[in-house]
Amino acid sequence: MNNLTILWADDEIDLLKPHILFLKNKGYNIVTVNNGRDALELVEKQHFALIILDENMPGLTGLETLSRIKQIKPHVPVIMITKSEEENIMDQAVGNKIADYLIKPVNPNQILLSIKKNLHSEQLVSEKTTIDYQQEFCKITTLINDCRTIEDWYEVYGKLVFWELELAATDNNMGELLKMQKTEANSAFNKFIKKNYEDWVTSDEHPVMSPQIFKNHVFPLLDNNEKVFFILIDNFRLDQWRTVKPLLSDFFTFEENMYCSILPTATQYARNAIFSGLMPINIARMYPDLWVDEDEEEGKNLNESPLIATMFDRYRRRCRFSYNKINDSEAGEKLLREFANLEVNDLNVIVLNFIDMLSHARTESKMIRELAATNAAYRSLTESWFKHSSALELFRKIAEKGYKIVLTTDHGTIRVDNPIKVVGDKNTNTNLRYKVGKNLSYNPKQVYEIKKPERFGLPSPNVSSTYIFSANRDFFAYPNNYNHYVQYYTDTFQHGGISMEEMLIPIITLTAK
Repeated sequence: MNNLTILWADDEIDLLKPHILFLKNKGYNIVTVNNGRDALELVEKQHFALIILDENMPGLTGLETLSRIKQIKPHVPVIMITKSEEENIMDQAVGNKIADYLIKPVNPNQILLSIKKNLHSEQLVSEKTTIDYQQEFCKITTLINDCRTIEDWYEVYGKLVFWELELAATDNNMGELLKMQKTEANSAFNKFIKKNYEDWVTSDEHPVMSPQIFKNHVFPLLDNNEKVFFILIDNFRLDQWRTVKPLLSDFFTFEENMYCSILPTATQYARNAIFSGLMPINIARMYPDLWVDEDEEEGKNLNESPLIATMFDRYRRRCRFSYNKINDSEAGEKLLREFANLEVNDLNVIVLNFIDMLSHARTESKMIRELAATNAAYRSLTESWFKHSSALELFRKIAEKGYKIVLTTDHGTIRVDNPIKVVGDKNTNTNLRYKVGKNLSYNPKQVYEIKKPERFGLPSPNVSSTYIFSANRDFFAYPNNYNHYVQYYTDTFQHGGISMEEMLIPIITLTAK
C-alpha cells in the first residue's frame, strides 16, 4: 500500500496539514496545490494514483477541473470534497465518473477509507477472501466426508461454486487448492452415485430427477392458472446461473432449487426424460417412433415437442403449449417479434442452445478455446452472450407481462483432462464421457459400468449392450491414434458422465417483481 502518490487540490490546503500528515504517516506521498490550474499542470506531467479535489475553488471550480482531468487521465480515481449538498453538483460529479463524494467537514479516517476503497479494495478483498476460504476449507472437507444424501451434495456443490466465483474474482493463489478440493469432492460423489443410483431408479424413494421436473415444478404453476415459460439453457451449470443471475435481479425474484440429472447426462437421455416425464427405456417402449437409438443416424433430440404432448396426454391434462428451439440470433429475434403469439398459450417451452454450441465450438476452434481457456473465461463468455443476446430481452419481456419462468437445463459440463483407454466396435457411440456397446473393452476399476441397462431405465440397442460412465475429469480415448486424440480433447468441456458439474442441476422459478 505504501509509496503511492496522491494529488490534493484545495484552496485552503494550509488548513489541511493535520489530514496530510495523517496520510503521510499511513505511507502515502501527498502532493498539494491550491487551485485547479496547478492541479491540471501536474496531472499532465506526473502520474498520480489518486486525486482529491475541493469542489469550491476560485478560478477553475472542482467540477471544471474534474472534467478536464477525465480528458487527460480518464482512469485515475478522483475523490471530490465539498461543502455543498446540492443534488445537481452531485449529479455532475457522478456523471463525470467520480470515485467518491465526501461532504465537509471530513475527518482523516473518512479520507483514508475512501483512498483504501479506491486504491486497495482488490488487494484487501483478495486477502480477506483467501483467509476466509482457508478457514472454510476444513469445514467443506468435513462436509464432503459426511455426505449421506443428495441434499448434502447440493450443499457441498453450492459451497464449492460459491468459493470458485469468489476466488476467481480476486488475485490470489487459492485456485489450485480449490481445484484439488473439487477433485476430492467429485471422487466422493462418484462413489455416492455408484452406491445409490440403482436404488433411485428402481424404487419410489429417490431425489427429484429429470423425469419429475414438469410434475414437480411446472404442473403446480399451471394448476394455479399461471402462464408459464419453461426455458431450458443447454449445458447451463450452477456457476453459470450465478454469473447471469445479477442481470435478472432487477426484474425477478428467485426460488432456487437443485435436482439430479439421470445418466447418461447427455441430451438424448436427460432432456428427453424431462420432456416426456419418463425414463429413456419407457420412452423407447411406449413411443418407439419418438426414440432414436445410439447407432441410428437420425438426430437424437428432434422429437421434444411430441414428447411433451405425450406427457400431457398421459397425465390427462389439457394444456395449450408451444415449443421453440433457439439456435441463433435470428431465431431469437424472430421469437421476440412474435411474442404476442406466445401469450395465448398456457405454457411456452423454449430451448436456448448457445452454451452447448459454445462448448462444441471450443473443442473444434482454436480461437474459441483461447477465449474460453478457463472455467472463469467460460463463465464470462456465457455472461456476455446472455447480456447482449435476445435471451435477456426475452426475460425482460416475460417480466413485463408478469408471467412465471421455470429456468433449468438438462445437464452440465465438466472440463476433462485425464484420458482412459476404451475399445469398442464401429457401432459404439462417440460421446467421451459415456459409452454404450456390445463389445466394449475397458478397465472396470476406472468406470461405472451398467451391464443390465433395463434395471437403470436405459434401453439396450443390442441384447448384450453395456453402458460405462467416466467420472471426475476423465474422458474415454481410443488406442488408435491415441496421442492425437488425447491432445485434441484434453481441456475441453464434455458431458455424459458422473460429476457434480454434470449431474447437480439448478432449477429456478422466476417471479416478476
